Amino acid sequence: MFSPSRPSASAATAAVPSPCVSVCRIDAATGWCEGCWRTIDEIANWGLLDDDEKLAVWSELEQRRAARR
Repeated sequence: MFSPSRPSASAATAAVPSPCVSVCRIDAATGWCEGCWRTIDEIANWGLLDDDEKLAVWSELEQRRAARR
């Protein structure tokens, strides 16, 4: 499975990209999308978040992936 990686520092100065990889299935045990590792609330609210909030979500995604390994 593809795992998105956190945007680089240079990307942080532009719009923060979505971690979506078009694998949209929510794992019932974790509540996380199997493709991007976001919760349904994080997915639904992505467009409303500012860049700092989006980067904070990216940090959470890294922690979730690490915890699953």
